[in-house]
Amino acid sequence: MTKACGCPLLPLKSHIKGPAPESDQDKIDIVDEAISFFRANVFFRNFDIRSSADKLLIYLTFYINVALKRLEGCRTLAVGTKAIITLGLENIPVPGETGFPFPGLFSLPQSEEEAELFRSYLRQIREETSGRLLNCAYRPNGTPNKWWLAFAKRKFMNIIVPESSTSHGRKPGYHGML
Repeated sequence: MTKACGCPLLPLKSHIKGPAPESDQDKIDIVDEAISFFRANVFFRNFDIRSSADKLLIYLTFYINVALKRLEGCRTLAVGTKAIITLGLENIPVPGETGFPFPGLFSLPQSEEEAELFRSYLRQIREETSGRLLNCAYRPNGTPNKWWLAFAKRKFMNIIVPESSTSHGRKPGYHGML
């Protein structure tokens, strides 16, 4: 399996272009796992890392927390989709760059090629997670699902996610948080 920054580039059930290998549509992938266990994992202050895939699960749990925070004030699926697309367009830092949320969790890239491979993988997995998360955070009629959006208030591993830029009039972005 290909790795970048000590992280396996796990297969994804995705139509989004990127470096991740394709997974069978009937199999559970890391995004399914992160979303399925998010509501339990978000309560953790510490996380027992047993494999390099657990590191990716930590990253995705934090990303879901960031995405839910971004969706918190979005009252319709259309507004939420726009907020998630904006989040996807933001810079994605990799280990060793300012703003990477978990210094020391992943190894530093050994080359610019490895950094770009990892950045591309993170971009792909974030986009895939965002699309699937919208299906959880909003009901089929386009209204918010309070049982998901309530978790935007949680702090994963005691990391505070800044408020949504729309609620404070700030420029969009988490100022390098993720």
